[in-house]
Amino acid sequence: MTYTLTVRDHMMVAHSFTGDMFGPAQRLHGATFVVDAAFRAAALDDNGVVVDIGRASDVLRGILSSLTYRNLDDDPRFVGVNTTTERLCAFIAEQLATAARTGTLGRDAGDLHGIAVTLHESHVAWASYELEL
Repeated sequence: MTYTLTVRDHMMVAHSFTGDMFGPAQRLHGATFVVDAAFRAAALDDNGVVVDIGRASDVLRGILSSLTYRNLDDDPRFVGVNTTTERLCAFIAEQLATAARTGTLGRDAGDLHGIAVTLHESHVAWASYELEL
């Protein structure tokens, strides 16, 4: 049995891709993503939660604020890589995992099974990345 708590936010970025497969997306373009961050645990803590929803929301907002309204092509964290939806999911998940490991979510990371991040690029397309803790 697994409990899941999910918080949602959004971000707006600009970026371009390298490679013929991306067609017109090789040119600079904007993207707006709805971002879901799911935290999973086998048991609830003493307060009856997976993680503190307020802290999870704040941490997600902090991560996304470092990306929002920016051209990711100019971000040194993404030099030499295409900032695809899949890669952005992994980046956000790893940042959330770091927050979990440092106790920022109000619960020991060892009590969590994993984190999953889903970026909804539109109502018909999205990508997810899951990591175990």
